[in-house]
Amino acid sequence: MQTALITGAARGIGLATARAFRKAGWKVLALDKDFSGFDEKALVRVDFDLRKTDQIEGLLAALGEIDTLVNNAGVLFCDPYDAIPEAHKREILAVNLEAPARLIEAVSVQMKKRGKDPARAIAGRIVNIGSVAAFTGHPDLWYGITKAGILNLTKAWAKELGPHRVLVNAVAPGPTQTAMYDQLPQSRKDGVMRSVYSGRVCSPGEVAAAILWLGSACPEYVNGTTL
Repeated sequence: MQTALITGAARGIGLATARAFRKAGWKVLALDKDFSGFDEKALVRVDFDLRKTDQIEGLLAALGEIDTLVNNAGVLFCDPYDAIPEAHKREILAVNLEAPARLIEAVSVQMKKRGKDPARAIAGRIVNIGSVAAFTGHPDLWYGITKAGILNLTKAWAKELGPHRVLVNAVAPGPTQTAMYDQLPQSRKDGVMRSVYSGRVCSPGEVAAAILWLGSACPEYVNGTTL
């Protein structure tokens, strides 16, 4: 049985993704720092605060072999440009960008080792969750910065790990019906909806379907790509 590690998996897109992988027959390590209201007996809970970035290497060593890593966890604060608390900026940078970077660095060690086995067509998969915020001037300044960074990180690691038969791709969802979206002021919701061709908010399950494809079934040549 293959194993997927999914961060931010207690709710929203992360939970939908964890359910999708489990339904597909995977062992799922669901990582989050808050499991209140979580009642998923088929998923393995991993209680961890991604703000503790210096402990990520030890965490990966304890978890064992991981076939697919999904960097989904993220935070967003609705702060104005001229009044962003330093604590909010630091948390966004840690959770949205530094933690995924460290998780990739840690998991890549075992994936590169598996890449030496000629019997394995693909040695591992990594899926990073960005946002359409990466392509626009986003109202939440540091959130947009980190999501743009995630897409650059995706391409950098795809180039590094591609020769080892490790696929690194990203999904950049538009407005999705999650708690993060619900907290936005209506004016911001109206703004992002103007660029949505379908005219509606996406469901977490729809994003999860894209993540599952990249994380389990897409062809080897699909690498360094953002959906």
